[in-house]
Amino acid sequence: MATAHVEEVKGQLPHYPEKATLEGRNKILAFWLFLGGEAVLFGTLFATFLTLRNQTNGGPTGDELFGLPLTAAATFILLVSSLTSVFAIQALHRHKLESLKLWLIVTVVLGLGFLCLEIYEFYEYMHLENFSMTTSAFSSAFYTLVGFHGAHVLFGIAWIGVLIGQLYTKGLTVVTAPKVYVSAMYWHFIDVVWVFIFTVVYLLGKVG
Repeated sequence: MATAHVEEVKGQLPHYPEKATLEGRNKILAFWLFLGGEAVLFGTLFATFLTLRNQTNGGPTGDELFGLPLTAAATFILLVSSLTSVFAIQALHRHKLESLKLWLIVTVVLGLGFLCLEIYEFYEYMHLENFSMTTSAFSSAFYTLVGFHGAHVLFGIAWIGVLIGQLYTKGLTVVTAPKVYVSAMYWHFIDVVWVFIFTVVYLLGKVG
């Protein structure tokens, strides 16, 4: 913390402020380990879905249910949000606080847009297609996998929102920088997971 205080007083930050302290480097390393555990968890959910994807119990199949334009739009929005988080990290490394806050806000807005589309999709399936969590093993696996990812997106939005508040109150320091950096790592992770969901769940669902 003494190092952080010195950096803040001088008003100078290293080029990679997220790695300027031992605490910051440890946070990044620990978060990589956390993402490894998350990858195993999502891998289990993917394996379960692939096992149950044809167990429809007379209910709608993926080919009958899924509409690719909506999910493609959601995919585009989430991928763009990953790009804006990259811009945020670039602003972090250039010590551009206002640009950093702006790109994080844009990331949050895009994340909310993705969630709105996903909620609308679930509403449509449940109320118009009679495709609920208990319709079949396929529906249970679908809602568990996609809903679990949506919960991660919601958590990421809340997390980045809190960090934006800290940037407004505390500014960019070697203490806040690692928090922003690991949040971007998390956001990229859930974006990558969605690419797999779009491919495995929606595209394979349409082609059978």
